[in-house]
Amino acid sequence: MAYRVLGRAGPPQPRRARRLLFAFTLSLSCTYLCYSLLCCCDDLGQSRLLGAPRCLRGPSAGGQKLLQKSRPCDLPGPTPSERSAPSAPAAAAPAPRLSGSNHSGSPKLGTKRLPQALIVGVKKGGTRAVLEFIRVHPDVRALGTEPHFFDRNYGRGLDWYRSLMPRTLESQITLEKTPSYFVTQEAPRRIFNMSRDTKLIVVVRNPVTRAISDYTQTLSKKPDIPTFEGLSFRNRTLGLVDVSWNAIRIGMYALHLESWLRYFPLAQIHFVSGERLITDPAGEMGRVQDFLGIKRLITDKHFYFNKTKGFPCLKKTESSLLPRCLGKSKGRTHVQIDPEVIDQLREFYRPYNIKFYETVGQDFRWE
Repeated sequence: MAYRVLGRAGPPQPRRARRLLFAFTLSLSCTYLCYSLLCCCDDLGQSRLLGAPRCLRGPSAGGQKLLQKSRPCDLPGPTPSERSAPSAPAAAAPAPRLSGSNHSGSPKLGTKRLPQALIVGVKKGGTRAVLEFIRVHPDVRALGTEPHFFDRNYGRGLDWYRSLMPRTLESQITLEKTPSYFVTQEAPRRIFNMSRDTKLIVVVRNPVTRAISDYTQTLSKKPDIPTFEGLSFRNRTLGLVDVSWNAIRIGMYALHLESWLRYFPLAQIHFVSGERLITDPAGEMGRVQDFLGIKRLITDKHFYFNKTKGFPCLKKTESSLLPRCLGKSKGRTHVQIDPEVIDQLREFYRPYNIKFYETVGQDFRWE
């Protein structure tokens, strides 16, 4: 009996140890599984909030069985390419550029809005210069191209028009220019329907000089067109000017302005002198900034006179290593016109100019 007792008491010792070891191992496995699941749940919760795919932290056996459809998490840490790149704060967004180009990235760069201000005219008056000058201002973001929404693309709708605009912050003004708006009969009503508070900028120039500049541009594209004199008159001997020719008709500013004043008060329209824009760009742009309700930041220090082109250019800025001048299509040498033709056109425009001066309350001294 003693042997049996000893025999039964001796051999069980290894089995009891194995049982204890199994229980201890099972306890550790359960603890590890619970910890893995808790971490995973935390990650899954964050993934749901951030819209990220689900994943597991660790590849525990229990976890793989319970969540076998979830993929393993990518371990944090830089990739080889990231290690070689200079470090930068992940949340840092680039400062909005002043070039007027659209930003389609982070919402932190702003929102696409319908323009609060428009440069509506006139062709060959200096609209591109005003656009390039004003977009230097940090409170203005401008569309670089001409969308022609209110004259050619109105059927596309305001959502399409808005999609073209640059992103702006709440403190910034969205601006676009299309010079043909000023002579489009439907444009004032359409702009008014978009917003009756829209501010309008009209760049005007001596209508005779403007017509010659217009003709010079067309001639560069179509060398076989008739002469300037031939297009300007129905009968030059009788002094009958052909007002159906667009180059002549655009310069009848008083006539076109009537359409705009049916919808917008004069205080909502600012007229820029194309001549003063050349001789005193800072002064003209100062008045534009006042009209837009922004601080006068564009001053004399931004300009220099380019003798080759014959008009002012922007000096280099912190964001640009080179001075910025208008393109090759600007500053062309005008074709030579018979002085008698010029005198006849001055006489034709005189009554329209006088009426325009009286209406806007400014003497542009074109006579």
